[in-house]
Amino acid sequence: MQPLCLNSLLEIQAKQHPDAIAITAPERTPLKYHQLNQHIHQLVATLNICGVGRQDRVAIVLPNGPEMAVAFLAVTVAATSAPLNPAYRAEEFDFYLSDLNAKALIIQAGVAGPARTVAQARGIPIIELQPVLEAEAGIFTLIPTLTSGELNSSKYTSWTQPDDIALVLHTSGTTSRPKIVPLTQNNLCISAHNISSILELSEKDRCLNMMPLFHIHGLIGALLSSLSVGASVVCSLGFNASQFFQWLKIFGPTWYTAVPTMHQAILAHASNHHKIISDCQLRLIRSSSAALPPLVLTELETVFNAPVIEAYGMTEASHQMTSNPLPPRQRKLGSVGIAAGPEIAIMDEVGHLLSAETLGEIVIRGANVTSGYENNPSANQSAFTKGWFRTGDQGYLDSENYLFITGRLKEIINRGGEKISPREIDEALLEHPDILQAVAFAVPHPTLGEDLAAAVVLRDQATLTGPMIREFAFQQLADFKVPSEVVIVDEIPKGATGKLQRIGLAAKLVNQLQRDYVAPRNNLEMLITDIWAEILDIKTLGIHDNFFRLGGDSLRATRVISQLQAFFPIDIPIVTLFMKPTVAELSQLLATSINASDLSTISELVAELDELSDEEAKQLLDKA
Repeated sequence: MQPLCLNSLLEIQAKQHPDAIAITAPERTPLKYHQLNQHIHQLVATLNICGVGRQDRVAIVLPNGPEMAVAFLAVTVAATSAPLNPAYRAEEFDFYLSDLNAKALIIQAGVAGPARTVAQARGIPIIELQPVLEAEAGIFTLIPTLTSGELNSSKYTSWTQPDDIALVLHTSGTTSRPKIVPLTQNNLCISAHNISSILELSEKDRCLNMMPLFHIHGLIGALLSSLSVGASVVCSLGFNASQFFQWLKIFGPTWYTAVPTMHQAILAHASNHHKIISDCQLRLIRSSSAALPPLVLTELETVFNAPVIEAYGMTEASHQMTSNPLPPRQRKLGSVGIAAGPEIAIMDEVGHLLSAETLGEIVIRGANVTSGYENNPSANQSAFTKGWFRTGDQGYLDSENYLFITGRLKEIINRGGEKISPREIDEALLEHPDILQAVAFAVPHPTLGEDLAAAVVLRDQATLTGPMIREFAFQQLADFKVPSEVVIVDEIPKGATGKLQRIGLAAKLVNQLQRDYVAPRNNLEMLITDIWAEILDIKTLGIHDNFFRLGGDSLRATRVISQLQAFFPIDIPIVTLFMKPTVAELSQLLATSINASDLSTISELVAELDELSDEEAKQLLDKA
């Protein structure tokens, strides 16, 4: 393909499909392609008068909707767009506006907020956007608070070029300082073409976009992919599961794209909308930005009678890297599909490309991939190897070049030397029909380094408990991959796009991971508590404390089992303690196997231990 820029792409569609609908929105008159093109020309002229031109960074802080979509298009044609999450706090806006070196900020007229306050404090010119609600969707006026710039310079009269930076976004920054990802006009246009090609989009299609337009998924995966072929986009005000079905009825979209949590919320409301679903015109459903649980994919296809196309994307690739193809081509459950734009390969730690079925780091290269992070040579040195961009994801290509992702490298949990991908744990737990969402995560451990826990959201009316979920996990996973603790929560924290957050989850759930103290209730629980206290060197522990969360490991578990077997002539497999990791659970299990005569001696033993000093009690238990 020849190098492209957005203004050329929009001009082409305005000539080829002038009266076709480009953008529409709830309770708004549709905006046609020739109107969109004319409006963008007017907006670019206004931005030029404000002193904004090629290579200038313009931050955009607007709610989702048609105005945000058109503002992004206009700024991207005139300069460099930098959309920011409107939900940021003042300190976040202060960081991003400073880091971007923003030339101006576009915000909605009459709306106060931290973005306005920070821009004023930093002396960043503010351009107010005033929607014209009686006009077509996306029509607005720009009201500058001041004008500046070299108004007669060619910088403010020429259109952007294919190699100009069109869009800058920051990485999530969950484990380090967010990095700036610059994407060129050509990056964006090539990526839009890749997505429209794999989904076979045409001017007959209509996308329902519910993704935020400050994120690469919504901007390229929904908006530009549609506009690049003369299709239309329904710009909702954001995701709303209860309104989703009315949007299906009113707008008749042929497809929508979303993250897994959105798909799950839609399915939760589906039973109330059989008529709308039976009449809907969905040709496909797309999922990206996070792993889609296989059960969710299957349920979506059953409910909507449409293929679900899972894609793999990231900001540094202008969104899409791989995608499952449409039927009749093969889609593989659990795979994110085949290369759909850039080249895909698997690389080892030292830069060697690996053969099929070999696990390693997923790497990409191609026309839609960023050339590097801005002003960050150290990050670029680690991110690029021999011209390949390292995604940070672990996976493998099968013999037919379908990509399977096994996890995020920085999320891999090292449990005493055993490397565990939490994504595998997620998928195993989600096999249970009563589990709606599951996220496995690392928790600190004094001897193992890291231990494994999981947060679970249950489906309505489900009555599962943590121990019941762990019992199910033992049927699905190798013993060392079963979480030591399962926390049932009402909601798992999500990022700005609705993606479930794994990093930092241990700190957020610290209160749920710490159980209230409950003293031993009988002699068997007292004996087990004494044994644990001696082996773990802990003064006080309760019957609901988790052996492994207290610092236990396989060696200490072996000592516990050895001492218990010295007192009771029964076979206790080592896995018993892994399956029943609290005093209460272990005691309940042992009580069913210990005969009455052995139970009667426990009270004497416990009484003897109580009378001894700590050192004498330790010697007695060690002797046992």
